[in-house]
Amino acid sequence: MLSHLAGIVVPVFGRLEVTTETGAAPPAGSIIIANHTSLSDPAIVLAALHRLGTEPVVLAAAGLWRVPVLGRVLTWEGHIPVHRHDRRAAQALQDARAALAAGRSVLLCPEGGLPHRKGPHEAPPRSFHPGLFRLAHSAGAPVVPIGQAGARALASGGHVAQVVRLLTAPLHRPRLYVHVGAPLHLGNEQAQALAVARSGLTRAWCTAARRLGKPLRRDGS
Repeated sequence: MLSHLAGIVVPVFGRLEVTTETGAAPPAGSIIIANHTSLSDPAIVLAALHRLGTEPVVLAAAGLWRVPVLGRVLTWEGHIPVHRHDRRAAQALQDARAALAAGRSVLLCPEGGLPHRKGPHEAPPRSFHPGLFRLAHSAGAPVVPIGQAGARALASGGHVAQVVRLLTAPLHRPRLYVHVGAPLHLGNEQAQALAVARSGLTRAWCTAARRLGKPLRRDGS
């Protein structure tokens, strides 16, 4: 239901375009990673995957489960809360492995939180948390990078600016672009594996940003 809802709502706020490196959706049982730049990009990525016929289990901040109605929907659909800086964080990896073993794909944002920058400009993915490596290494699942660009046109800046962007978005419907890269196999060494994953996600993001005609920054500042 969450993916279906995103597929309905996102096109109201922007013109979503989706491309894939392989011409196909991510294989079942994949770990799908996406760059995280704004509050709006999870919905955009879910809408893109829904268009491709993929409805993943999502690893998301545990605070979302405290939101009325949304928390119940997340639990009912089997999405996984991540308790950061908490001993319960390990449970998220266990639940993700179980979902992968059952043939579900799992979506996560390996950068963790949102970037501390203002304005709608694009920037490459920041450093990854090691949880991605632990999940991929223990589950033996391929990692599929998804680069998105344009989400910050819907939600970026301070609280007032974000509200204004969201309220006015249906009037001009900015372009939103999602590019699905080819599956990655990370290997057995953590630092190298995370570098491979970040490089793959950066390439997918570059493709999305270039399709939008956005200038590419060399860092995430």
